[in-house]
Amino acid sequence: MYPQAYIQFLVQFHGFRDYFECHEILEEHWKEHDFENRTSVWVGLIQTAVGLYHYRRKNKKGAVKIWTSARSIIEKNRKQLFDLGVHAEILCRLVEKHLADAKNNQPFEDMNLPLMDPELIKWCAAECERRGVNWQQPSDMSDQQLIHRHILRHGTADPETRLHKKRNI
Repeated sequence: MYPQAYIQFLVQFHGFRDYFECHEILEEHWKEHDFENRTSVWVGLIQTAVGLYHYRRKNKKGAVKIWTSARSIIEKNRKQLFDLGVHAEILCRLVEKHLADAKNNQPFEDMNLPLMDPELIKWCAAECERRGVNWQQPSDMSDQQLIHRHILRHGTADPETRLHKKRNI
């Protein structure tokens, strides 16, 4: 009933709390299925995860910018979110809360998407268990690889070296 990429997104979002990987998974799905639509439901979910990634890294300005866009996209895609088992109104409120927290320099807090489909939750929680993580566990704030995924994926935190490696890949 649900796309496999969406299931994997939910497992990363609620289990591993790897918001960067959430972005990677759903961006690929979006590019394959709805790339011309810059306000697709997939983009709204991607931006929600990216906002959390920025916020957890203390890039509050980046989080505010991306969540402002995500909020608008979420509001436009209420029906599609419902079809994906997400309560759009509650999701809008969660994004608003995180936006306010970021603007007011509050500490990072994970977000759980307001899923309405008990079978979807059961399925994703079982997949988390199979993969050795707990459903809706908090982010491991000591895991630098998790927190700085986009910087460390090229094996260096130095921007010049990272750019050089990226160009040569």
